[in-house]
Amino acid sequence: MVLSGSTVSNLAFIFAAIYLFSVSVIVLKDTEASFRASIIFCFNPASIFYSTIYSESLYALFSIGGVYHLLSGSSNVGVLWFALSGCARSNGILNAGYICFQTMHRAYEALYQKRRAYVLIAGFLRCICMCLPFVAFQAYGYYNICHGHTLDEMRPWCKGRIPLLYNFIQSHYWGVGFLKYFQFKQLPNFLLASPILSLVVCSIISYMKSRPELFISLGFQVTEKEKRSAARLYSLKDAVEPSVKTSTNEGNRDIRQRKPSSKKDVTVTKVAAESNSPEKSGYLSADVFPFIVHLSFMATMAFFIMHVQVATRFLSASPPLYWFASSLIGSPKHSKWGYLICSYCAAYILLGTLLLSNFYPFT
Repeated sequence: MVLSGSTVSNLAFIFAAIYLFSVSVIVLKDTEASFRASIIFCFNPASIFYSTIYSESLYALFSIGGVYHLLSGSSNVGVLWFALSGCARSNGILNAGYICFQTMHRAYEALYQKRRAYVLIAGFLRCICMCLPFVAFQAYGYYNICHGHTLDEMRPWCKGRIPLLYNFIQSHYWGVGFLKYFQFKQLPNFLLASPILSLVVCSIISYMKSRPELFISLGFQVTEKEKRSAARLYSLKDAVEPSVKTSTNEGNRDIRQRKPSSKKDVTVTKVAAESNSPEKSGYLSADVFPFIVHLSFMATMAFFIMHVQVATRFLSASPPLYWFASSLIGSPKHSKWGYLICSYCAAYILLGTLLLSNFYPFT
């Protein structure tokens, strides 16, 4: 059993890294940066949990794999993978944020164009499917613990309007709740989580400074050219094939889209406007924005609600962290920061291996 569990965990870790590379190529459109991001993921600070009998590697595989299938156009397959991530870990339910973002933008486009209003229903049903594992676990707990008992025999959570076993255990036994962990005695745990949280804050601020219009508009101010490159999340149209060099292909596509009609001048003006728009590439592209929103939400939860030291592995499956680290390591201007990130990963791999193998708390 131990050998089987270890084998499954490590295989899932390998395939998660492969999926991360594929997702990175689609989003960053840079094979070198994508490869660096995958390598950093293989040596991430929480990698000890990916190499032992733990659920982190399965969660990462299903989460990142779900993103890949979503971006590749297989939305239903992506939803299935996201649901499986919820089976591996309860925080997999947060992957519904990708579907919510996609539904929000597609619903706006559908309503604006007065067509395809069914995207709202489709998005709602997909979110429900992703929540089914969590709901099934709560129902299973309620049936085994609460069903068939009198009110006096029932646990307090059984009597709630929405009886949630998971929330009760987290709050009652582990002391999880908003600001409950903000105690002086927990300062060492905050210090333990400070590197990953600092990396998260820097990645978000860096993106926010470069693309403030996306944060203000929740991505609705993305240019048409960028929307086409990330069509699976922003638009009802099909996404373009991912490639490293797309400028020539985009130019040819713009020419093919021009029609010999009375709207020719409008088309030419639109193409010219897009060519002069302040578009970003790599980590600062509009494709990354949904992942930044997802990372921001998870980091906020980790800092204000959860046991903060868990943030190291809780955030370890978030692609933007590795994309940001890859951009720093690949930039000559930020070589010192890249060296610091590599040192941090190496130190936490060693620290985590020593502590976890000797049954000491690490994250």
